[in-house]
Amino acid sequence: MPSVIYRYMNLSAVLVLLCTALTVSLIALCYADLASRFTGLGAAWLYSYHAFGRFTGYELGIFTWFLGCCTLSAEIVALLTTMKSFLPVFDNRLVYYAAAFGLIILFAVINFFGRSLVKAVNNLSAAVKILTLLVFIIVGVFFVHGANYSPVIPAAALTGAGPFLKHFGAAFTPIFYLFTGFSFLPIAAKQMKNPEKNIPRVLVAVMVSVTILDALMMLVAIGISGHHLAGYSTPLANAFGTAIGKWGYSLIIVGMLVSIFGVAFSASFNTPSLVASLTNEHGMLPKAFGKKNKHDAPWVGILLTAALSIAFSTQSYLFLVSCTVLASFIQYVPSILAVVKFTHSNEYPTHGFKLPGRYLIPAFALLVSCYMVTNFTTETLLLGTFVALLTAAAYFFIQRDEEADKRHAQFLAALNRGKRKVTDLYFMAGHDTITMVNNSLE
Repeated sequence: MPSVIYRYMNLSAVLVLLCTALTVSLIALCYADLASRFTGLGAAWLYSYHAFGRFTGYELGIFTWFLGCCTLSAEIVALLTTMKSFLPVFDNRLVYYAAAFGLIILFAVINFFGRSLVKAVNNLSAAVKILTLLVFIIVGVFFVHGANYSPVIPAAALTGAGPFLKHFGAAFTPIFYLFTGFSFLPIAAKQMKNPEKNIPRVLVAVMVSVTILDALMMLVAIGISGHHLAGYSTPLANAFGTAIGKWGYSLIIVGMLVSIFGVAFSASFNTPSLVASLTNEHGMLPKAFGKKNKHDAPWVGILLTAALSIAFSTQSYLFLVSCTVLASFIQYVPSILAVVKFTHSNEYPTHGFKLPGRYLIPAFALLVSCYMVTNFTTETLLLGTFVALLTAAAYFFIQRDEEADKRHAQFLAALNRGKRKVTDLYFMAGHDTITMVNNSLE
């Protein structure tokens, strides 16, 4: 990822990162507002379900599943790309695809027999990622050369406003991918003490810490490698190897592999549960989709997730990143509009957090979200349109679950009357919805 960002904007990629972090923070504040209104109900598609009805929730639920599949595939591709750097056998397309398909199938098989490993692997990979980044930054800063920070902006980007915006947008999308995980933080609301106050604080803390770490990582990587950074497939490992030798390269590679594996593993386990949640708790999919085995594993969701992820794993990493960002964009817009609606109507009052400026932050967040559209390739937009239309067509053939609709109406009515402890009337998808950590090491 750092090599792609540097390739388009050189040192000013750090500035693009900061701009992206600022704009994403506006969207995160909208999520904080919604999390304060709907404690324990953390997914964007649920917020939209509350605001705009069943069809919108259904569409966004499918896109959330789509996002999870893209993330799983992207991490598998990133893992194998990393392994290519020191195991040339993966340059063979047959071996590469066999490994990609095999990993996804392995995750699916493990998933059939329970989920006890998920939390441990997730915690380990997150800890390894942070530790690896800290080691890279602290040690690498002593090997920085000031001359490597020139040029600040690529010459091709200085030929006019059009080329500059093109380069800026090309860097913006992959950087945005680094921050997309914030939207899944409210999912932990039920497990958090005093979530109305703490969710907004956690959102801000995560955004600030990720921004600082990634900015420092970029500065150190550029300072060590300079223009060579653009040509590396494993930029941090190559940079650290340049600084302190082969063991430094190996250290970063191991950290990358553990981190990427953890994200892929988590996505493979959590994404199928969304299919079961949409079916069993919300009645938005045919009942067959929610079937579980004796180990309480959503085996139909597992098979569907594995099949789509295998198909996506044949694509490039940047295309999958773009698809992930597109799916995120489709979540952001209805969520932002939900904030505007609830602010205007005074429905479902906030508890512990009040979005400053009323409509100002949602308005800017909406502009940022719409700007993302200009950076998507035609292929990405066509795929997104196809998924949206196919999903919409299928909706009208799915029998409505009147009982689920009744529970939803009762929940909203109770919540609007100011009753905060109404989760027993409803359904908690928080435990089953996708949680993932975005990978700055890629």
